[in-house]
Amino acid sequence: MRLLSIGHGFSARALAPRLIDLGWEVRGTTRSPEKTDGIAATGVRPIVWPGDDLTPHIDWATHVLHSVAPDDGDPVIDTYGGPLQRAGLQWFGYLSTTGVYGDHGGEWVDESTALAPSTTRGAARVRAEAAWQALLPKLPLHIFRLAGIYGPGRGPFAKVKSGKARRIVKPGQVFSRIHVTDIATVLEASIARPNPGCAYNVCDDDPAPPQDVIAHAADLLGLPRPPEVPFDQADLSPMARSFYAESKRVRNDRIKTELGVTLAFPTYREGLAALLHEAT
Repeated sequence: MRLLSIGHGFSARALAPRLIDLGWEVRGTTRSPEKTDGIAATGVRPIVWPGDDLTPHIDWATHVLHSVAPDDGDPVIDTYGGPLQRAGLQWFGYLSTTGVYGDHGGEWVDESTALAPSTTRGAARVRAEAAWQALLPKLPLHIFRLAGIYGPGRGPFAKVKSGKARRIVKPGQVFSRIHVTDIATVLEASIARPNPGCAYNVCDDDPAPPQDVIAHAADLLGLPRPPEVPFDQADLSPMARSFYAESKRVRNDRIKTELGVTLAFPTYREGLAALLHEAT
């Protein structure tokens, strides 16, 4: 078994060691030549892309994971859609986002919910999903709609320790999130049980207000809870503010019933406790 990871980022780096332990070969792309040594140290063969031609690597692969975010278009499908369809792959995974659903005022959504993005980023993801779906059945496509990702090195502890964290309060606002370890579990389960054309929400069991997560992180550290700041008074970047434009609770039943996944971190409480334990 041979995985080509196009955009070998945070989620792909969590999956790769699991597959390598099972005897897989893994190749992963990076935009930065200076990162190749670090990638190679994990047992993954690094590829600089854009730069190198991916066609021979696509021909080599049995499985492909695509983690590159779209911009005006999807650079992978634009350049390599043809070779990917001809490669005879067993599995192709595309990492998308729950942003494709748009705003639902805190109500529940699942994979059957109509896609109605309310941000530019979400709209780009919807277009990319549709472009990849158009390549079925020649491409064994699996779509993974990821909630907000956290994990080692990505969490609220550093900001809480620095005193820069704020509990921004927007009434009714909730976010879904997912620990990167559980993303790897879902991807590994899908590889073992391929179902081309299927989309999966990848999130934990507890959509929660963001201020509750910050408060819990402070409690775990034994530090005072950061002050609450009303959303309309918060000094946020346009990117940060856009995240508050959508509020929804995302159901994850399909990863459990179809893929048999048991989440290691079903809520942010278990996830943050584990991150703190790993850091000490």
